[in-house]
Amino acid sequence: MQPETSSSYSPLAQNKGWKVWWKLTRPHTLTAAFVPVLLGTALAIHETTIHFGLFFAMLLASLLIQAATNMFNEYYDYKRGLDNEESVGIGGTIVRDGVKPRTIMQSALGLYGISILIGVYICMQSSWWLAAIGLFCMIIGYLYTGGPLPIAYTPFGEIFAGFFMGMGIILISFYIQVGTVTTTSVLVSVPIFILVGAILLSNNIRDLDGDKEFGRKTLAILLGRKNAIYLLAGMFIVSYAWIFSLMLLGYSSAWLAIVVLSIPKAIKATKGFVGKTVPIQMMPAMKATAQTNTIFGFLLSIGLFLDYFIK
Repeated sequence: MQPETSSSYSPLAQNKGWKVWWKLTRPHTLTAAFVPVLLGTALAIHETTIHFGLFFAMLLASLLIQAATNMFNEYYDYKRGLDNEESVGIGGTIVRDGVKPRTIMQSALGLYGISILIGVYICMQSSWWLAAIGLFCMIIGYLYTGGPLPIAYTPFGEIFAGFFMGMGIILISFYIQVGTVTTTSVLVSVPIFILVGAILLSNNIRDLDGDKEFGRKTLAILLGRKNAIYLLAGMFIVSYAWIFSLMLLGYSSAWLAIVVLSIPKAIKATKGFVGKTVPIQMMPAMKATAQTNTIFGFLLSIGLFLDYFIK
């Protein structure tokens, strides 16, 4: 654990101002929270009239929880010695920009506090059962990198991330509008479950060597780099095949085939990892993986909206 001394920090954070704090939220990861809310609402429009107050409340709460989770990640990676000035990745606000760890932790807890207030409004408009579900999701967000055994250090990180930040948000967004969860809403959420997990897997493929040195037991480490890349490709394939299976089985319309437009990003992401071992060389592949989830989710939502408005 690294001590929090004044000599560890520079005035860079003050000089860069809001840009440092914007980077701290890891903005390109926030689509992992935005897309599920949009998709859950696109599913709900087929069942009921959309309550836009609930939509925007759910969207804001999800973005704040995602940003807070990223801050917890920043804090604990520093405390455990994983981050330094030479680290490659989207973190480094502490080691490179001079923000104090305590400030980051307080900011994360503050975002959680705001999310709870928004959650009260959501519960008042829908169901108080969501209070327990929301609090559980927030605890998982903290335990993802916090606590004695962080989820991110285990082989189960992809499953937890995919379920809570993918399927979970979709189903909650659907439930607060409709008042129930349907078989179709669960089935349509599965590809996002997979693709959000793929984002974490891509991160773990990039950090495989460093994570191994620090004793992590991620799925990428257990499988090995080559097999982890195969798994990533398989996750992309299953996501697209799943949508076409739903179409064939009558659970969705042909409009959802629009997701094929995101296939080039999935191919770029997979190819970007092949033959690479240096973390910075794999950054474009990581970015393409996140973009695949974003574009896939947007297109899936568009397909659902088109199905509703064009009969």
